[in-house]
Amino acid sequence: MTDYGLDLAIIGNGRTAALIEPGSRITWWCFPRFDSNPVFCRLLGGDEEKGFTDVVLEDLANVKSDYLRNTPVVVTTLTDGKGGLVRITDFAPRFQNLDRIYRAPQLIRIIEPVAGLPRITIRFRPAHSYGHPITRHALGSNHIRYWGDNTQLRLTTDVPLSYVEGETSFVLSRPLHLVFGADEPFPAALAPTCRDFFDRTCGYWREWVRRLNLSYDWQEAMIRAAITLKLSNFEETGGIIAAHTTSIPESPGTGRNWDYRYAWLRDAYFVVKALNRIGATQTMEDFIFYILNVVSEDKDSLRPVYSVVPTDPMDEWVAEKLKGYRGDGPVRVGNAAAAQTQHDTYGSIILAAMPMFFDRRLPRMGDETLFRLLETLGHKAERFALTPDAGIWEYRGRQRVHTHSVAMCWAGCNRLAAIAETLGLRDRCVYWNDSADRIHRTLVEQAWNEKRQAFTASFGSDDLDASVLLLHELGVVDADDPRFVKTVTAMERDLLRGKHVMRYASPDDFGMPESAFLICRYWLIDAYWALGRRAEARDLFVDSLQYRNRYGLLAEDIHLQTGELWGNFPQTYSMAGLILTAMRLSRSWEDRYWRG
Repeated sequence: MTDYGLDLAIIGNGRTAALIEPGSRITWWCFPRFDSNPVFCRLLGGDEEKGFTDVVLEDLANVKSDYLRNTPVVVTTLTDGKGGLVRITDFAPRFQNLDRIYRAPQLIRIIEPVAGLPRITIRFRPAHSYGHPITRHALGSNHIRYWGDNTQLRLTTDVPLSYVEGETSFVLSRPLHLVFGADEPFPAALAPTCRDFFDRTCGYWREWVRRLNLSYDWQEAMIRAAITLKLSNFEETGGIIAAHTTSIPESPGTGRNWDYRYAWLRDAYFVVKALNRIGATQTMEDFIFYILNVVSEDKDSLRPVYSVVPTDPMDEWVAEKLKGYRGDGPVRVGNAAAAQTQHDTYGSIILAAMPMFFDRRLPRMGDETLFRLLETLGHKAERFALTPDAGIWEYRGRQRVHTHSVAMCWAGCNRLAAIAETLGLRDRCVYWNDSADRIHRTLVEQAWNEKRQAFTASFGSDDLDASVLLLHELGVVDADDPRFVKTVTAMERDLLRGKHVMRYASPDDFGMPESAFLICRYWLIDAYWALGRRAEARDLFVDSLQYRNRYGLLAEDIHLQTGELWGNFPQTYSMAGLILTAMRLSRSWEDRYWRG
């Protein structure tokens, strides 16, 4: 089949998620949860035809694939050379049921004949243990059981089982239904249940989107980004993963292959901020529940990243049976960043939780108990603010006093003062303001580099880093502060490549970076907007939208020469950046309809 690259769609329900190619192949599915073993692993299989399911149309002539409007339901149409047409609908069920959300770790596929007498083959080739094909299976009356080591999977279907088992081609003359999930009996009539689940899932998502508070411009892009962020929230615990894949390289042949199926507390802050901005506050409330479990362990310091079940180990190892994305390994499982020191984490959590104390829409507001818990993080921010760490970009071979990390520690203390004031805790307000002031004085003095005429990546360094573009957003400096204006100029000179923005342009543990980081462009656009460079900001934003794939999704990185998406996918950082920048730049409804 065609190599579609990262032209993939995601379906999911807050418990499980899968990636689908335009030709119908489900190429990645971790089962039963986001960071589990991938039973469909073809995305990282190199040239090996294992770990996938698809529908192969004989004499294929045309493929169309897109989301149903305002849902994460994918509809693919395959047309053959005689005009025969097949429609394939893929989704993960999610809907309100008995005052709860039904979100079983299931995928549902409906295959329908639309025109002619199309002849298809259904291929189902699951894997286990990161790349080992499942060879053991058993046929039941209306299902096939597959098992290997700790993986057990059931395909329940009204397709003739012999056709599936033998990958036999047949004429599609009636609608067919396939349910992929746990090895347990399907509890109802298959066809009507799949149809009911489809209707209720579409209804759930359309109602969810209807409640979003969006400005006028770029609504379609924001809606798709918002749904994608919601699909990255593991609702059982409240954890928010950075992306749904592992080891898609940041750029080809670099070895920058990492497992992002985990909850970085920093990334979660950006996701919560973006969803709060458009009125989807439930994810923040879920995340606070997750944080309570992390912070209450009362360790000396927080890890920057946790599993969606915070107590699960994250030891990093290489899956030898998977060749990697386009054969570009290694494929890593787990992430050694869990052992790193990254001080911006403390501020990230406090900033993510801050709306709990100020957003009057919430059914349960933050109280003094939550504030006291956040204070334990504030004390760590005080303690570690001016000490070396691995930084936002997680350098594996060095530690420095990174400007962004110090800024986030300052922001945490600063916001604690604001929370204390609103709770009427005057003494704590004074305390945290004093702490913030001490950090701030050192930050603006030590981060400024007179030779470079910019705030630099770390104290005493000449390196530039796009993360310092957030200094204005965080409130460290005003937009019209001459030092910030000069910093933006320095970024344009050193980090801008055409219209793409590098994270940094100095060697790291793996050499010189070769790709641009998509969220950094949004940070630069936000800086332009704050500086009054409004036309430049809008032009740069509109240009960024062309790099979304056909489904409106973004990865982490972009290749400077080809414009191809690289890095783990879909990347919450990038989708959150799109929402936040779009909301900032967009015209209001009043501007559009009453002012022209």
